[in-house]
Amino acid sequence: MNTTEATLARRSAIPASLLTAPAASVEARQTWTQEGIWLEIRAEAEQTAAQEPLLLPRLKTMVLDRPTLDAAIAAVIARRLATEDLPEAALRELFDSAMRDTPGIAQRAAADLAAVKDRDPACPNLLHVVLNLKGFQSLQAYRIAHALWQDGRQALAFALSNQASVALGVDIHPAARIGCGVMFDHATGIVIGETTVVEDHVSILQNVTLGGTGKEHGDRHPKIRSGVMIGAGAKILGNIEVGTMSKIAAGSVVLRPVPAHCTVAGVPARVVRHHRDDSCPSDEMDQTI
Repeated sequence: MNTTEATLARRSAIPASLLTAPAASVEARQTWTQEGIWLEIRAEAEQTAAQEPLLLPRLKTMVLDRPTLDAAIAAVIARRLATEDLPEAALRELFDSAMRDTPGIAQRAAADLAAVKDRDPACPNLLHVVLNLKGFQSLQAYRIAHALWQDGRQALAFALSNQASVALGVDIHPAARIGCGVMFDHATGIVIGETTVVEDHVSILQNVTLGGTGKEHGDRHPKIRSGVMIGAGAKILGNIEVGTMSKIAAGSVVLRPVPAHCTVAGVPARVVRHHRDDSCPSDEMDQTI
C-alpha cells in the first residue's frame, strides 16, 4: 500500500482494497473510522435534541432510536423518498435490508460522510450531513438502488432512482458505477448516465452532467478517475476519460479526454494549466483556474 492508499483508508474508514487511490499523497485533515463517525453523530444528535426540543422526534426516528450508522442512513433516505404509494415503513425495511446485506455499502457511506466533513468548509458536523445535505442523501439513495439493480431488481431500482430525482433533484442511473469518498456539493441538477464510472475520492458540484452525446448505445458515458473535481455547471459528454487528479472548471463543456494532473476550461474545454503531481483537486476544492 502506498502513502495515499494508507491515508485514504484511514480517512474513509474502509478497507484499502475498496479504494482506487490517487497516485500522490493527500494530507488527511482528520482520521475517521466508521465506529467513530457513528458515535460522533449520536453525540451530536443528543446535543441538538437538548438545544432544540422541537427536533427531538425527528432525531429519535432518524438517529437516536437506530442501532447503527447504516440503519440511520436507511431511516433518513426512507423519510426523504416516501410517498403515498411508497410508504416510509416499507422503504425503511427495504433499505435496512439492502444496507445490511450488501458488502461494503455501509463503509462507502461512511467514506462519503468523511469526504463531506473534510472538504466542505460550510459543514458544521456529521449530523448535518446525514439529515440535511441532499448531495449525501442522493448518493446513498443511488447506492441502495445500485445494489437492487445488481440483484436483478431493475424495476424497483428505477422507481427509487426516479423518486430520488423528484425528491432531491439529482438524477443518477442505478447502473452507473460510483466509488467511495465521493462528495456532491449542493448537488441540485446533477445528472449521471447509465454507463458512467466515477472512481473514489471525487468531488462534483451542482448542475454537472455526466452524459452521452446523442442516441448511441453501449458504453457511452464519461469515466471520471480518482482525485477529480468537477466545477458547477460543467458538462462532460461521451465515453471519454477525465484523468486522475484533474479539475474541470465551472461551466465547461468537455468533449475530449482530459489528461491527468491538469485543469481544463471553456466551451469546448481545453487544457489551461498543469498541476503538481501531489495536488488533489477533489480535496483542495479550489474553484479558481
